[in-house]
Amino acid sequence: MEALIDFLKLFPLQASHGTATSIALFMVFAALLYWYSVFPFSQLERAGIRHPKPSPFFGNMFLFRKHLRLSSKPMSESVLLLRNERWKHVRSILTPTFSAAKMKEMVPLINTAADTLVKNLKVYADSGQSFDIHQCLGCFTMDVIASVAFGTQVDSQNNPENPFVKHAKIFFSFTLFRPLLLVFMAFPFLIDPLAQLVPNKRRDQLNNFFIGFIKNMIKQREQQPPNERRHDFLQLMLDVRSTNVYVGVENFDVVNCADEGGSSNGTPKKTQKRMLTEDEIMGQAFIFLLAGYETTSSTLAFAAYLLAIHQDCQKKLQREVDEFYARHDAPDYSNVQELQYLDMVISETLRLYPPGFRFARDAAKDWNVNGHFIPAGATIEIPAGYIHYDPEYWPEPEKFIPERFTAEAKSQRHPFTYLPFGAGPRSCIAMRLALLEAKIAMIRAVQKFTFQMSPETKIPLELKSNSTLGPKNGIFIKIAQRTDS
Repeated sequence: MEALIDFLKLFPLQASHGTATSIALFMVFAALLYWYSVFPFSQLERAGIRHPKPSPFFGNMFLFRKHLRLSSKPMSESVLLLRNERWKHVRSILTPTFSAAKMKEMVPLINTAADTLVKNLKVYADSGQSFDIHQCLGCFTMDVIASVAFGTQVDSQNNPENPFVKHAKIFFSFTLFRPLLLVFMAFPFLIDPLAQLVPNKRRDQLNNFFIGFIKNMIKQREQQPPNERRHDFLQLMLDVRSTNVYVGVENFDVVNCADEGGSSNGTPKKTQKRMLTEDEIMGQAFIFLLAGYETTSSTLAFAAYLLAIHQDCQKKLQREVDEFYARHDAPDYSNVQELQYLDMVISETLRLYPPGFRFARDAAKDWNVNGHFIPAGATIEIPAGYIHYDPEYWPEPEKFIPERFTAEAKSQRHPFTYLPFGAGPRSCIAMRLALLEAKIAMIRAVQKFTFQMSPETKIPLELKSNSTLGPKNGIFIKIAQRTDS
């Protein structure tokens, strides 16, 4: 009912005919959703495909060959080709900006945001009170995005009236990202007509603010001497704005580090004529904000929650971090790779609570999978969250066991049983940055503090799964200053 009310609010219509129109539009949506769900289900049932028991976290999905769902109406080949070429063009230029070498340049910006995080956590430790760690870590990820993607320094927790912070918070509280986003996920072809049908002054104000903000930052960078420019994502995009060098699709797979191949093995990079436009730069900055804020803050908050519950795991991690600081002054891109148990903790957190709990892929050509025909243009939906709880691959899937991710354990599993960042050429391009950000924040936090349960700590957590998976009502824990470090 709450989702229905939010959906109807999107249509600013008055009088009785307005209410009738709103109800009619919702009924159309419900009919589309029913058709979208029932048609592929009936097709699969006729094919004799059974469906496994659904995970309690991720709901019942109509699964194609256990872990895939096939949409009922394939996209036209011309539309698919055009969209794929647009994506490939931008991805080919941006992939090098997320390489390991570029990540090293962004570490000082992340460490600066982590300094602020530690100061804020100390306030909570001194108070001894329970607090929402998800909200606190959300401020950290907001600071990182503002710094790395938008080239501006903020302290979103202590300066909530900063124009960037204020507009970003409005952006994430915007009604569009709740019920209407579900419509767009289910029916992508409705995005353009519905966006035009639903006028929204606040949406336009947000667009104008961020577009103006980015344009102003671009203008400032152009006027600065090269040696004074920040080493952030915005500058990297500006650096490649006029380049005609790009990497091939075979180097797009960030998860398997294939994107490093073009620069490390001597393979020559390719060239193309069309460059990155200012609109594409602004679009990528928007995507960075949308995809990088809540996903990383939720992952960090879930990790803190799990460590608060599993004190033995937290003590083991703290010992590893203490040994790390005996060797290094501060975390950077290279030395964080030494922290194997930290990597296990983050990996197991992402298995239990994958922010991107489902993703989709379009079939580029006709294909057969285990004897089932998939036509070109069909959309395949992969329920990553469901796979992460499949007892066939994960014994006792509800338990937090970081040792599932030892090198030996990983070598014995199929790599596609763990998909927090997707896989293949369309895997998450910012995976390295997200993991680097999460690891630095966790290193800095557990070095100084211990996460603890409080009377307000919910076990199990209540979750929401709108656009991404996250805590429904925050994550309340306590934090204490360490005396044994």
